[in-house]
This record gives sequence, structure tokens and C-alpha cells, in this order.
Amino acid sequence: MNFTVLTIFPEMMDAFWQNGMIKRAIENKIIAGSSVNIRDFANGKHRATDDKPYGGGSGMVMKPEPLTYAIKKVREDNPDSKVISLSPQGKSLNKEIVRQLSHEKGLIFVCGRYEGLDERIYPLIDEEISIGDYVLTGGELAAMVVIDSVARFVPGVLGSFDSAENDTFENSLVEHAHYTRPPEFNGAKVPDVLLSGNHKKIDEWRLETSLKRTFLKRPDLLEKRIFSDQEKEILKSWCKNIEKIIE
Repeated sequence: MNFTVLTIFPEMMDAFWQNGMIKRAIENKIIAGSSVNIRDFANGKHRATDDKPYGGGSGMVMKPEPLTYAIKKVREDNPDSKVISLSPQGKSLNKEIVRQLSHEKGLIFVCGRYEGLDERIYPLIDEEISIGDYVLTGGELAAMVVIDSVARFVPGVLGSFDSAENDTFENSLVEHAHYTRPPEFNGAKVPDVLLSGNHKKIDEWRLETSLKRTFLKRPDLLEKRIFSDQEKEILKSWCKNIEKIIE
């Protein structure tokens, strides 16, 4: 899968491509990641990519010519890639969108700056995506978030595909509690069940902690959930224990 980021600050993406999971996936040729400098497609001595807005107002607007030329050139090299604009006006990123994007052959990200893009650029945009109801100074950080979340579902990027399948939100529950060595730290011990080797009991414990953590941290995720009989029993038992404590 090919990820291309159009930006006026390609150096911001350098560390992203060169570290961690993304670096390994690129080295193993599972994904490709590159940055394209929009200024390379700008005219004039200063290669300006922005100008004052018509009609007045604060800030600057990204010019249509450099971005249009950049998008078309990258699209020529990657004809099957989807063009995405990172914008607070876009659809809010969620697990469904991430999974859909992971099936694309390639993604081209347009990173806006200043007050945004000239409206005449949007016919070249396939989709707008937001990572939250707030405003950033540019789309680069948002592009990193989207790429990182999508790449996890590209086969081979993670050491185990189960790592992505069992992540928080994948089954409308936050992830279960985790422990690692040492078995005791500052007086707190790893639960005995995790040291037992009984995988059935371990799975039951993980489901129980996942339900409890979701109830306490993200109860909104449970509102539309259809609970299994096992999950109902866990929650009923937990509620009874809370009642005993209160009494």
C-alpha cells in the first residue's frame, strides 16, 4: 500500500517515515511512504503556495495552482490512490473509516495550512477526514494519525494481525488490562490467573476486565451493544459485588 503526503513541510514527515512500525513496514516493502513538497509545483521567485483571501478577512489561503499540479502529478504516478484532504470539516475518523481505507491500493494526503484550501481544489479531492473537532495549524499531524491507524490493518505491518483485531474499539469495548514482568512491582502483583497457563480462564478474565474498563471509562460504547449471555453474567456479578461493598 502506498502512502503519499503533499505538504509544504516535508521534513515534518521524515521522522514519521523513519521510525517504529512504519519504518519496518517500509523496509520490508509492505507499504511505501513518501512526502511531496507542494512548493516544487509553485511558480515565481519565492514559490508562494498561499495568498490573501478574496473578499478580505484574516489569514491566508492555499493557492489552487501548486496544489492542483501536485495532486495531478502524484495521481498520474498512483492512478488507483484515493485523494484525502485533512480538514476539521471532514468525516470524523473512526474504526469503520480506518478499515475501509486499509483496503485502498494507495492514499494521497493533502495537508492544508493557514485558513484552508482554495475551493477550486476540491473537485480533485475524493474524501475529507477530520481527526477531531478542533483545529491544527496544518494537516501533517492528522495525516500521521490516519496513516498510522490504517497501516495497522495492512497484512504484515504488525507482528501479529491479532494485535489489530483485538485493539480497543474493534469489538466496541476498550482493551483489557495488561501486565508484563516483573510479577510484582511496588507491592502490586500480576493477577494469578495470568500466571496459571489456563487459557480459557485467561480469556474469561480479559473479557471481564474489558467490560469493566469500558463501563468505567467509555460507557457510551455500551449503549448500542448487544451483550452475550456470558457478558451479562459478568456485569450482573460485578454489580452485585459493588452493592455488597456499598452496604
